Amino acid sequence: MEARLIAGLILLPFVAAFVYAGIHEYLRFKSEGPSDYGLVYNEDSGTTHVSALADSEDSFDPEDYDPNDFNDPEVNNAPDEGSNDTGEEDSART
Repeated sequence: MEARLIAGLILLPFVAAFVYAGIHEYLRFKSEGPSDYGLVYNEDSGTTHVSALADSEDSFDPEDYDPNDFNDPEVNNAPDEGSNDTGEEDSART
């Protein structure tokens, strides 16, 4: 195969994804108007992602991040160490 054809085949998926994203953003712009994008923090999953921000919403500032605000489902649902499944204290430990 010719080198130009191989390079074109390698770049084709990236070009297609870029064109698709551009069309998608253009259609969103036509229906909703201009939008500001920023980093948004999700306390339930402890992750951040880029999203369109509402007019009254500020973007996520990593300097203000507090790891204690993360709602870890494993920590919240963990039973106490001093009790068994029935809710009574475990007398075998004492």
